[in-house]
Amino acid sequence: MSIFSRWREGLSRTSKAAFGQIASILGATEITDETWDDLEATLIQADLGIETTSSILDALKRLTRTEGWTRSGELFSALKQELRSRLIVPPIIDFGIKPTVILVVGVNGSGKTTTIAKLSSLYVNAGKKLLLGAADTFRAAAVDQLQVWGDRLNVEVIAGAPESDPGAVAFSAVQAGVAREVDIVMVDTAGRLHTRFNLMEELKKVNRVVGKAFPGAPHQVWLVLDATTGQNALQQARSFKDAVNVTGVILTKLDSSARGGMAFAIQRELGLPILFAGLGEKPEDLTPFDPDAFVDGILADQ
Repeated sequence: MSIFSRWREGLSRTSKAAFGQIASILGATEITDETWDDLEATLIQADLGIETTSSILDALKRLTRTEGWTRSGELFSALKQELRSRLIVPPIIDFGIKPTVILVVGVNGSGKTTTIAKLSSLYVNAGKKLLLGAADTFRAAAVDQLQVWGDRLNVEVIAGAPESDPGAVAFSAVQAGVAREVDIVMVDTAGRLHTRFNLMEELKKVNRVVGKAFPGAPHQVWLVLDATTGQNALQQARSFKDAVNVTGVILTKLDSSARGGMAFAIQRELGLPILFAGLGEKPEDLTPFDPDAFVDGILADQ
Protein backbone atom coordinates (compact mmCIF):
# COMPACT_ATOMS: atom_id res chain seq x y z
CA MET A 1 0.00 0.00 0.00
CA SER A 2 1.41 3.40 -0.93
CA ILE A 3 2.05 5.97 1.78
CA PHE A 4 -0.80 8.20 0.58
CA SER A 5 -3.22 5.27 0.34
CA ARG A 6 -2.39 4.18 3.89
CA TRP A 7 -2.98 7.72 5.20
CA ARG A 8 -6.25 8.06 3.26
CA GLU A 9 -7.53 4.80 4.68
CA GLY A 10 -6.38 5.62 8.21
CA LEU A 11 -7.95 9.07 8.13
CA SER A 12 -11.23 8.08 6.46
CA ARG A 13 -13.30 8.77 9.60
CA THR A 14 -11.87 12.25 10.01
CA SER A 15 -12.29 12.91 6.30
CA LYS A 16 -15.93 11.84 6.16
CA ALA A 17 -17.21 13.02 9.52
CA ALA A 18 -15.17 16.14 10.22
CA PHE A 19 -14.33 17.52 6.80
CA GLY A 20 -17.23 15.98 4.91
CA GLN A 21 -19.16 19.24 4.63
CA ILE A 22 -16.40 21.18 2.91
CA ALA A 23 -17.28 19.97 -0.58
CA SER A 24 -20.83 21.27 -0.23
CA ILE A 25 -19.71 24.52 1.41
CA LEU A 26 -17.11 25.20 -1.28
CA GLY A 27 -19.29 24.31 -4.23
CA ALA A 28 -19.95 26.52 -7.24
CA THR A 29 -21.83 29.15 -5.27
CA GLU A 30 -20.86 32.73 -4.62
CA ILE A 31 -18.81 33.56 -1.53
CA THR A 32 -21.13 35.02 1.11
CA ASP A 33 -21.12 35.56 4.86
CA GLU A 34 -22.86 32.20 5.12
CA THR A 35 -19.89 30.57 3.33
CA TRP A 36 -17.53 31.83 6.02
CA ASP A 37 -19.90 30.89 8.85
CA ASP A 38 -20.35 27.34 7.54
CA LEU A 39 -16.62 26.89 6.96
CA GLU A 40 -15.87 28.18 10.46
CA ALA A 41 -18.36 25.76 12.03
CA THR A 42 -16.95 22.82 10.05
CA LEU A 43 -13.33 23.51 11.00
CA ILE A 44 -14.20 23.91 14.68
CA GLN A 45 -16.21 20.69 14.61
CA ALA A 46 -13.16 19.02 13.03
CA ASP A 47 -11.25 19.88 16.24
CA LEU A 48 -8.87 22.40 14.75
CA GLY A 49 -9.58 24.67 17.70
CA ILE A 50 -10.94 28.20 17.67
CA GLU A 51 -7.57 29.97 17.34
CA THR A 52 -6.39 27.83 14.43
CA THR A 53 -9.76 28.15 12.70
CA SER A 54 -9.76 31.94 13.07
CA SER A 55 -6.22 32.15 11.71
CA ILE A 56 -7.12 30.07 8.64
CA LEU A 57 -10.29 32.04 7.93
CA ASP A 58 -8.43 35.36 8.23
CA ALA A 59 -5.85 34.14 5.72
CA LEU A 60 -8.53 32.93 3.29
CA LYS A 61 -10.44 36.20 3.53
CA ARG A 62 -7.27 38.17 2.75
CA LEU A 63 -6.62 35.96 -0.28
CA THR A 64 -10.21 36.38 -1.44
CA ARG A 65 -9.81 40.16 -1.38
CA THR A 66 -6.37 40.27 -3.03
CA GLU A 67 -7.20 37.67 -5.69
CA GLY A 68 -10.68 39.00 -6.37
CA TRP A 69 -12.32 35.61 -5.85
CA THR A 70 -16.11 35.53 -5.99
CA ARG A 71 -16.83 31.77 -6.25
CA SER A 72 -16.41 29.56 -3.19
CA GLY A 73 -14.92 26.76 -5.30
CA GLU A 74 -11.79 28.89 -5.70
CA LEU A 75 -11.15 28.60 -1.97
CA PHE A 76 -10.48 24.86 -1.84
CA SER A 77 -6.85 24.78 -3.00
CA ALA A 78 -6.11 27.78 -0.79
CA LEU A 79 -7.64 25.99 2.20
CA LYS A 80 -5.49 22.95 1.51
CA GLN A 81 -2.36 25.11 1.39
CA GLU A 82 -3.32 26.92 4.59
CA LEU A 83 -3.83 23.61 6.40
CA ARG A 84 -0.50 22.28 5.19
CA SER A 85 1.37 25.43 6.19
CA ARG A 86 0.30 24.90 9.79
CA LEU A 87 1.96 21.51 10.18
CA ILE A 88 5.56 21.17 11.28
CA VAL A 89 7.77 18.80 9.31
CA PRO A 90 9.02 16.39 11.99
CA PRO A 91 12.76 16.57 12.65
CA ILE A 92 15.08 13.69 11.81
CA ILE A 93 15.70 11.87 15.09
CA ASP A 94 19.40 11.78 15.88
CA PHE A 95 20.63 8.53 17.43
CA GLY A 96 24.24 9.71 17.46
CA ILE A 97 24.45 9.45 21.26
CA LYS A 98 24.76 5.87 22.46
CA PRO A 99 22.53 5.00 24.11
CA THR A 100 19.87 7.50 23.11
CA VAL A 101 17.48 7.58 26.08
CA ILE A 102 13.81 8.13 25.26
CA LEU A 103 11.15 8.69 27.92
CA VAL A 104 7.64 7.88 26.73
CA VAL A 105 4.90 9.68 28.68
CA GLY A 106 1.13 9.95 28.52
CA VAL A 107 -2.07 9.18 30.41
CA ASN A 108 -3.48 5.69 30.89
CA GLY A 109 -5.47 4.55 27.87
CA SER A 110 -3.60 6.67 25.33
CA GLY A 111 -1.91 3.61 23.84
CA LYS A 112 1.48 4.40 25.38
CA THR A 113 2.73 0.88 26.10
CA THR A 114 1.43 -0.46 22.77
CA THR A 115 3.16 2.43 21.03
CA ILE A 116 6.46 1.54 22.71
CA ALA A 117 6.06 -2.01 21.42
CA LYS A 118 5.44 -0.73 17.89
CA LEU A 119 8.39 1.67 18.08
CA SER A 120 10.57 -1.20 19.28
CA SER A 121 9.53 -3.29 16.31
CA LEU A 122 10.28 -0.37 13.98
CA TYR A 123 13.76 0.20 15.38
CA VAL A 124 14.70 -3.48 15.64
CA ASN A 125 13.77 -3.86 11.98
CA ALA A 126 16.00 -0.84 11.27
CA GLY A 127 18.94 -2.68 12.85
CA LYS A 128 19.00 -0.84 16.18
CA LYS A 129 19.86 -2.59 19.45
CA LEU A 130 17.23 -1.72 22.08
CA LEU A 131 16.63 -2.05 25.78
CA LEU A 132 13.29 -1.29 27.42
CA GLY A 133 12.60 0.01 30.91
CA ALA A 134 9.21 -0.95 32.40
CA ALA A 135 8.85 1.98 34.80
CA ASP A 136 5.03 1.89 34.81
CA THR A 137 5.30 -0.13 38.00
CA PHE A 138 1.76 0.58 39.20
CA ARG A 139 0.15 -1.22 36.27
CA ALA A 140 1.20 -4.87 36.15
CA ALA A 141 -0.40 -5.31 32.72
CA ALA A 142 1.94 -2.68 31.25
CA VAL A 143 5.01 -4.54 32.55
CA ASP A 144 3.67 -7.88 31.29
CA GLN A 145 2.86 -6.37 27.89
CA LEU A 146 6.36 -4.98 27.48
CA GLN A 147 7.93 -8.28 28.51
CA VAL A 148 5.84 -10.18 25.96
CA TRP A 149 6.98 -7.80 23.22
CA GLY A 150 10.54 -7.96 24.50
CA ASP A 151 10.53 -11.76 24.17
CA ARG A 152 8.99 -11.52 20.72
CA LEU A 153 11.56 -9.01 19.47
CA ASN A 154 14.50 -10.40 21.44
CA VAL A 155 14.79 -7.11 23.33
CA GLU A 156 15.84 -7.03 27.00
CA VAL A 157 13.29 -5.53 29.41
CA ILE A 158 14.36 -4.13 32.79
CA ALA A 159 11.48 -4.32 35.27
CA GLY A 160 11.02 -3.97 39.03
CA ALA A 161 8.66 -5.44 41.57
CA PRO A 162 5.02 -4.32 41.39
CA GLU A 163 4.56 -0.82 42.84
CA SER A 164 8.32 -0.37 43.20
CA ASP A 165 9.96 3.01 42.69
CA PRO A 166 9.62 3.98 39.00
CA GLY A 167 12.74 6.14 39.26
CA ALA A 168 14.79 3.16 40.41
CA VAL A 169 13.60 1.08 37.44
CA ALA A 170 14.38 3.90 35.01
CA PHE A 171 17.84 4.35 36.59
CA SER A 172 18.58 0.62 36.30
CA ALA A 173 17.36 0.52 32.69
CA VAL A 174 19.62 3.39 31.62
CA GLN A 175 22.62 1.92 33.49
CA ALA A 176 21.98 -1.44 31.82
CA GLY A 177 21.73 0.25 28.43
CA VAL A 178 25.10 1.90 28.94
CA ALA A 179 26.68 -1.38 30.06
CA ARG A 180 25.16 -3.37 27.15
CA GLU A 181 26.17 -0.66 24.66
CA VAL A 182 22.69 -0.55 23.11
CA ASP A 183 21.61 2.10 20.63
CA ILE A 184 18.32 3.06 22.31
CA VAL A 185 16.93 2.83 25.83
CA MET A 186 13.18 3.41 25.82
CA VAL A 187 11.49 3.92 29.19
CA ASP A 188 7.76 3.39 29.71
CA THR A 189 6.43 5.67 32.46
CA ALA A 190 3.23 5.45 34.48
CA GLY A 191 0.12 6.88 32.86
CA ARG A 192 0.07 10.16 34.66
CA LEU A 193 -3.26 11.82 35.30
CA HIS A 194 -2.56 15.41 34.40
CA THR A 195 -4.76 16.62 37.27
CA ARG A 196 -2.67 14.82 39.90
CA PHE A 197 0.14 17.05 41.08
CA ASN A 198 2.01 14.32 42.98
CA LEU A 199 2.10 12.04 39.96
CA MET A 200 3.51 14.78 37.76
CA GLU A 201 6.15 15.44 40.41
CA GLU A 202 7.08 11.77 40.29
CA LEU A 203 7.45 11.99 36.51
CA LYS A 204 9.83 14.93 37.02
CA LYS A 205 11.80 12.69 39.40
CA VAL A 206 12.10 9.96 36.76
CA ASN A 207 13.28 12.62 34.32
CA ARG A 208 15.99 13.75 36.77
CA VAL A 209 17.06 10.23 37.73
CA VAL A 210 17.84 9.10 34.19
CA GLY A 211 20.10 12.15 33.90
CA LYS A 212 22.04 10.89 36.91
CA ALA A 213 22.36 7.44 35.35
CA PHE A 214 23.64 8.94 32.08
CA PRO A 215 24.48 12.66 31.93
CA GLY A 216 22.47 14.44 29.25
CA ALA A 217 19.61 11.95 29.35
CA PRO A 218 16.78 11.84 28.50
CA HIS A 219 17.62 12.85 24.96
CA GLN A 220 13.98 12.62 23.84
CA VAL A 221 10.66 12.83 25.72
CA TRP A 222 7.78 11.65 23.59
CA LEU A 223 4.17 12.33 24.56
CA VAL A 224 1.56 9.82 23.42
CA LEU A 225 -1.88 11.38 22.79
CA ASP A 226 -5.10 9.57 21.92
CA ALA A 227 -6.66 11.18 18.82
CA THR A 228 -10.15 10.05 19.85
CA THR A 229 -10.08 12.51 22.78
CA GLY A 230 -9.80 15.52 20.46
CA GLN A 231 -9.30 18.89 22.14
CA ASN A 232 -9.29 17.26 25.60
CA ALA A 233 -5.81 15.94 24.79
CA LEU A 234 -4.50 19.52 24.63
CA GLN A 235 -4.84 20.06 28.36
CA GLN A 236 -2.97 16.81 28.96
CA ALA A 237 -0.26 17.92 26.56
CA ARG A 238 0.16 21.29 28.30
CA SER A 239 0.55 19.58 31.69
CA PHE A 240 3.18 17.18 30.42
CA LYS A 241 5.04 19.94 28.61
CA ASP A 242 5.12 21.97 31.83
CA ALA A 243 6.35 18.97 33.85
CA VAL A 244 9.06 17.63 31.53
CA ASN A 245 10.77 18.81 28.38
CA VAL A 246 8.53 17.10 25.83
CA THR A 247 10.29 17.01 22.45
CA GLY A 248 7.59 15.46 20.27
CA VAL A 249 4.10 13.98 20.08
CA ILE A 250 2.90 10.58 18.94
CA LEU A 251 -0.75 10.69 17.88
CA THR A 252 -2.43 7.30 18.31
CA LYS A 253 -5.76 5.86 17.14
CA LEU A 254 -6.17 8.24 14.20
CA ASP A 255 -7.93 5.44 12.33
CA SER A 256 -10.56 5.21 15.12
CA SER A 257 -11.14 8.96 15.35
CA ALA A 258 -13.08 11.64 13.54
CA ARG A 259 -10.98 14.23 15.38
CA GLY A 260 -7.77 14.23 13.37
CA GLY A 261 -8.02 18.01 13.13
CA MET A 262 -6.54 18.19 16.62
CA ALA A 263 -3.11 17.82 14.96
CA PHE A 264 -3.34 21.48 13.89
CA ALA A 265 -4.25 22.65 17.38
CA ILE A 266 -1.37 20.66 18.91
CA GLN A 267 1.13 22.34 16.65
CA ARG A 268 -0.30 25.85 16.97
CA GLU A 269 -0.76 25.86 20.72
CA LEU A 270 2.16 23.69 21.82
CA GLY A 271 4.72 24.16 19.07
CA LEU A 272 5.59 20.47 19.25
CA PRO A 273 6.23 18.32 16.18
CA ILE A 274 4.12 15.22 15.63
CA LEU A 275 6.69 12.47 15.16
CA PHE A 276 4.54 9.40 14.54
CA ALA A 277 0.88 8.62 13.87
CA GLY A 278 -1.06 5.44 14.59
CA LEU A 279 -3.17 4.44 11.59
CA GLY A 280 -4.13 0.92 12.67
CA GLU A 281 -3.48 -1.99 15.00
CA LYS A 282 -0.49 -3.63 13.31
CA PRO A 283 3.08 -2.62 14.25
CA GLU A 284 3.67 -1.24 10.75
CA ASP A 285 0.63 1.02 11.14
CA LEU A 286 2.64 3.30 13.41
CA THR A 287 4.22 5.49 10.78
CA PRO A 288 6.38 8.62 10.74
CA PHE A 289 4.16 11.68 10.51
CA ASP A 290 3.87 13.00 6.96
CA PRO A 291 2.23 16.47 6.79
CA ASP A 292 1.49 16.21 3.05
CA ALA A 293 -0.10 12.77 3.34
CA PHE A 294 -2.04 13.92 6.42
CA VAL A 295 -3.66 16.90 4.66
CA ASP A 296 -4.31 14.77 1.59
CA GLY A 297 -5.95 12.15 3.81
CA ILE A 298 -8.31 14.45 5.70
CA LEU A 299 -9.47 16.07 2.46
CA ALA A 300 -9.53 12.82 0.47
CA ASP A 301 -13.31 12.75 -0.01
CA GLN A 302 -13.61 16.38 -1.04
